Amino acid sequence: MGEAFGSWEMGNDAELMPLVDMANIACGFHASDPQIMERTVKLAVQSGTSIGAHPGYPDLQGFGRRDMAIPTADIRAMVLYQVGALDAICRANNSRVDYVKPHGALYHRAFADRAVMAVVMQALHDYNDQLSLLVLAAPDSDAIRRLADTHKIRVQFEAFSDRAYADDGTLLSRSIAGSVYKTAEQVRAQTEQIMTQGSVTSISGKVVRFQADTLCIHGDEPNAVQTAQVIREVIAGCSK
Repeated sequence: MGEAFGSWEMGNDAELMPLVDMANIACGFHASDPQIMERTVKLAVQSGTSIGAHPGYPDLQGFGRRDMAIPTADIRAMVLYQVGALDAICRANNSRVDYVKPHGALYHRAFADRAVMAVVMQALHDYNDQLSLLVLAAPDSDAIRRLADTHKIRVQFEAFSDRAYADDGTLLSRSIAGSVYKTAEQVRAQTEQIMTQGSVTSISGKVVRFQADTLCIHGDEPNAVQTAQVIREVIAGCSK
């Protein structure tokens, strides 16, 4: 959330914020600016929504979704810079950053490259070891847990209600048609499968099992509010 920039609008944050428990707020590198960051933090505070820093690559033109060859030392510094900036705005509004979720290409690079994952974890530990890191839920999550233990931080695993999966449990590339779900029916079916079976069905029909702590949707999608409403309905139904 908070992925507008200047006079350019993105997402319906005001309507979406009360529907979510956790908000990943852009920190100015892939989207947002100081004013939008503060506006989004205020919305989260009003809704009682947990605030997460959403650091990404320095790529406003590509919305942080293009991979970049950046040395790990530089990745550590840019994660610290972005988390610290959002945390300062939170503190000025009587709140705090509770967790960190890398954005876009940085998120996927960290999942695929353990050296990048390790440096992100180290940055969190060095800044505030009470922050948890959100990572993709996958069949091999034990390896990520062990790495987190090494860096003395907590991890939370997330599944995606609005994205299609590849056979290996990663998200299907956005360059492939159908990678982003556009209908409530698709979102409902995948959310119910995650909640009740601990799995998703990949684009080729393979059942991929994992354990997830939280569900993710994308606030920049036009149907984000509807998607969040559908997920809340599914969660309510599963809780009965």
